[in-house]
Amino acid sequence: MCYDEGMKIDSATFVKGIRGTDPILGDPKLEFAFVGRSNVGKSSVINALVNHKGLAKSSSSPGKTKEINFFLINKEFYFVDLPGYGYARAPDGDKEKLVKYIMWYLFESDAPISLVLVLIDAYIGPTERDTEMIKALTEGNIPFIVIGNKFDRINKTARPKQLKEIMEVIGKVPFIPFSAEKKEGIPEVLKKIEEAIQTRSGNVFQEGMHL
Repeated sequence: MCYDEGMKIDSATFVKGIRGTDPILGDPKLEFAFVGRSNVGKSSVINALVNHKGLAKSSSSPGKTKEINFFLINKEFYFVDLPGYGYARAPDGDKEKLVKYIMWYLFESDAPISLVLVLIDAYIGPTERDTEMIKALTEGNIPFIVIGNKFDRINKTARPKQLKEIMEVIGKVPFIPFSAEKKEGIPEVLKKIEEAIQTRSGNVFQEGMHL
């Protein structure tokens, strides 16, 4: 997949799914974590970004995925698909376990996370769980952006109002309207990923200069 300008994704491969501590977390390759509520379309967004419809497997049963799935991109970095949170029909115990698992990966696993991509349903707007995640990432000083998937479902005349309402909830954080189905917003997301890679590379270089 390529565009006239910006990042090109030439290869994407599923590596493995993990359920806890695993050697892959010690791999120095940068990780880009996708997080969001169940059925928000994380798998579809990943597939759209890499132009590979069947790479990340989606399920017709929300909340079914309970693993952290790793995809090697361009043989250089990982897309990490986290389990969805907030599935209403799941037992309360299972929901809390998933949330704790997600938070463990983000805040305690020491994984080389370069950027977290928080997915929300642009049509519905941010849920309570979404705002809790945004607050936690902000307080944890972890770089993140918010992607509003399913933006194509919003009537064009209603989009300005919906965008305003979303921004009032999430605050002054980078927000990208997106449609996995229509493949809208892909260049903008890839640009943010590219910027994160360049920032991380620059930081590593500067740290090396001081050794």
